[in-house]
Amino acid sequence: MSATKPTNPPVRLRRGETFEAPIETLAYGGRGIARPGGYVVFVGGGLPGDTVRAEVTKSKKGYAEANALEILSPSPDRLPDVDLHQGEPCPGASWQALSYERQLAFKEEHVADALTRIGRIEGVNIDPIVGADEQWRYRNKVEYSFGEQDGELVLGFHPRGRWDEVLDIEDCHLSSEATNKARNEVLAWAKSEGLNAYDPHDHRGILRNLVIREGRRTGQVQTRLVTSKANFPRPPVDLHTMIEGPSGSTSGPTGVLGEEFLRERIFDLDIILSHDAFFQTNTEMAEKLYGLAAEYAGLTGTEKLFDLYCGVGTIGLSMARQAGQVWGLEIVPEAIENAKRNAKANGITNARFVAANARTGMRPLIEEAGRPDVITVDPPRAGLSAKIVRRLIECEAKRIVYISCNPTTLAPNAAQLIEAGYRLTRVRPVDMFPQTPHIECVAQFDLVGEVKYVESPSERKRRERDERREAAQEAGE
Repeated sequence: MSATKPTNPPVRLRRGETFEAPIETLAYGGRGIARPGGYVVFVGGGLPGDTVRAEVTKSKKGYAEANALEILSPSPDRLPDVDLHQGEPCPGASWQALSYERQLAFKEEHVADALTRIGRIEGVNIDPIVGADEQWRYRNKVEYSFGEQDGELVLGFHPRGRWDEVLDIEDCHLSSEATNKARNEVLAWAKSEGLNAYDPHDHRGILRNLVIREGRRTGQVQTRLVTSKANFPRPPVDLHTMIEGPSGSTSGPTGVLGEEFLRERIFDLDIILSHDAFFQTNTEMAEKLYGLAAEYAGLTGTEKLFDLYCGVGTIGLSMARQAGQVWGLEIVPEAIENAKRNAKANGITNARFVAANARTGMRPLIEEAGRPDVITVDPPRAGLSAKIVRRLIECEAKRIVYISCNPTTLAPNAAQLIEAGYRLTRVRPVDMFPQTPHIECVAQFDLVGEVKYVESPSERKRRERDERREAAQEAGE
């Protein structure tokens, strides 16, 4: 009987090495997965069915990251790039070479995979993904960066992984014609005034970013120029933000030169937005996302609704006429002021909004408002911390509707809620961002029986310490 020959371990690739390999599938986040010699490599720019030549940009023991240098053999599913600059696809549309049907299929798969693999949740009921109304020209917000190429001022986007380089893109096909027109007008003004771009290497220069937001239903286009602190002619924009130091952020002291607020309409609501207030980047699909959340909430007209991470109040206000009371909680005071104005402007009297941190503000909110019947929660990409999930559980709501922009953080939060006595009733992905790997979804959790409080490690340590102290005291007596 012959001995089984040992399997050779994968050979690790180092940074800077190149390799040729087929792309097997797509990972969450949109990169292709290749396995040269059995070693897992996440390849930017590779699609399933491609054979690529790629260069390793980061090397770890168990995997590497790489960028495709050349498509040696294209996938049968690969489409011609639509939005090109010097032969390169638009940095904002990394999936544009993938047919839209395949995009939707991969997004459904990634939601299911995250819940089963990360959350270890079995028997998940995932409803079919809601496809986008428009596959192009859907973004209501675009953030451009200024740069220089061959001594000429340019305005566009950073290529993947290149914060110090800018691709000059005159017409981004994810943005509307009105947004592109505003971009071109500001660039023409900057060139006519002889202004230069901020250099992230030596921290010199003036122009940093141009942020454009559009009211898709109102036709309003709002422009905000972000610059270093300097003297130059009044720019033809609505808002001007000046930043000191090497910060790469677009947030800073902002002066009003034109329209201060962006006005938009969603469902039957007229809403206003401060320049830094969060609003879904796809207005048309935001209606479908929030409509799905309302369907999952199942309000009958009497329920008390907590709207957590409420922003300018769009979710809670869109459900207010189907609820008894709405209480919105948001950490950004300016957003809460927007929410209050939006409630008043739309004649909604059963909604109140509180500026507070979700972790520290929920207990006081329960003391003031009482326990909710239903909770909607729309957290950032990082999801909810374990402490905030425990605060959710303490509310003892009969139903929680979780709006997620990242299934890999929804999954562990879902597992925590299930452990506490909730059932994940259903999940439905919504495609807010065609031509990109980003996924939104709505999940419905229903309380089954009584809430089971789950101790955190720190809470368990405190309880065990107290029990030891009590036992020692009893023994001493």
